[in-house]
Amino acid sequence: MKLAKRNEPYYPSFFDRFFNNDLMDWDYNNFSSTNTSLPAINVKETDDDFVIEVAAPGMDKKDFNVNFKNNVLTISSEKKSENEEKKDKYTRREFSYQSFQRSFTVADNAVVGEKISAKYDNGILHIVLPKRDEVKPQPERQIKIA
Repeated sequence: MKLAKRNEPYYPSFFDRFFNNDLMDWDYNNFSSTNTSLPAINVKETDDDFVIEVAAPGMDKKDFNVNFKNNVLTISSEKKSENEEKKDKYTRREFSYQSFQRSFTVADNAVVGEKISAKYDNGILHIVLPKRDEVKPQPERQIKIA
């Protein structure tokens, strides 16, 4: 006896798209313009949504831009600072500049774009992408036999 493959519609998970698509395309979508390292990112999937966590300690929520357009979530940041110290006959100035951009392609019609939310807490930017009902796991149902 041979088992046949179930013919169910396949909705790729965010993880499938994360590891199999252009998400790891460092040349175009994910970069740091100052040759610094990109912040570490965690991506997790629950039954109801996708959650992205960006490790960015020492930043403020105003330093981030989060955009969602044409199924691409883009997280970017630009932070500049300048310190000046004057003592006697010399002046010391120190400049600091940090920027990065990370982009994630989301499957067509997988998330409710209008309900994406973000918050910055204790050095971590949390972004929640709620799933559409069509891609959420459906509970098993008993079919009555007539």
